[in-house]
Amino acid sequence: MLAGGARISAVDQDGRNFIDDVGLGDLWNFPAGIPHSIQGLHEGCEFLLVFDNGNFSENETFLLTDRLPHTPRAVLAKNFGVPEAAFADLPTDPDFQRYIFSGTVPAPLASDAVQCPAGTVPRTFSHRMLAQDPVRVAGGQVRITDSSDFPAASSIAAAEVEIEPGAMRELHWHPNADEWQYYISGRGRMTVFASSGKARTLDYQAGDVGYVPVAMGHYIENTGEETLAFLEMFRSNRFADASLSQWLALTPPGLVKAHLNLDAQTMAALSGRKDTAGFRARCSRL
Repeated sequence: MLAGGARISAVDQDGRNFIDDVGLGDLWNFPAGIPHSIQGLHEGCEFLLVFDNGNFSENETFLLTDRLPHTPRAVLAKNFGVPEAAFADLPTDPDFQRYIFSGTVPAPLASDAVQCPAGTVPRTFSHRMLAQDPVRVAGGQVRITDSSDFPAASSIAAAEVEIEPGAMRELHWHPNADEWQYYISGRGRMTVFASSGKARTLDYQAGDVGYVPVAMGHYIENTGEETLAFLEMFRSNRFADASLSQWLALTPPGLVKAHLNLDAQTMAALSGRKDTAGFRARCSRL
């Protein structure tokens, strides 16, 4: 959630329901095929949609108003056990496709809850990402969410990265998945390295999307005057990255020196461990 708040709801294949209010920085994940709704609260909302299938289009979402108006009323009446007249006012052309439409702001969550005979879903579909304690280092911080702390995110992992002015996200790569980025605030510059000496450098600002193919090395600098904040997203149940500094530090030093012509002082500066257990996104001062 980028701004505002919403009420989300879903029902799983076993008839168990889920209802929750989500706000700034919160995540939610609905497995494929699970019916769900997203309704803005008093302040409205703005959120980023991410899918684990790059071929999917939000314009291909199954809508209730795609299905019901195209079903004979006699069939609807038989299905729901009510008279055909109950469906006399279903939306019709030209406004039958209600994808985003006006409505009444929902009542407080407690009074809007629906009691489900089968109970609630066993795993929550929402996660308070900003409630996680960030891993802080000189120059920035990061929060990482994957299936280890949000089990419903079985095919998407994410990291919320903040880089202070004059700092950078270290040279690294991701060995398990392509990386998609969404820039929330600030200005940054990323260079991506491919094989055969090919590389590309691009500038980014709020609202931009970045992409890094799996295993391609890259780094991200804050080139602005405010904190650079962005999301890293991966089609994987776990977040993983590899540090160039750590790789060199844990390789026989004679080989590294011979390969790169590094002096003893530079070799000593290489770090063989990541800052803080489980931390995967070190930031360092330029």
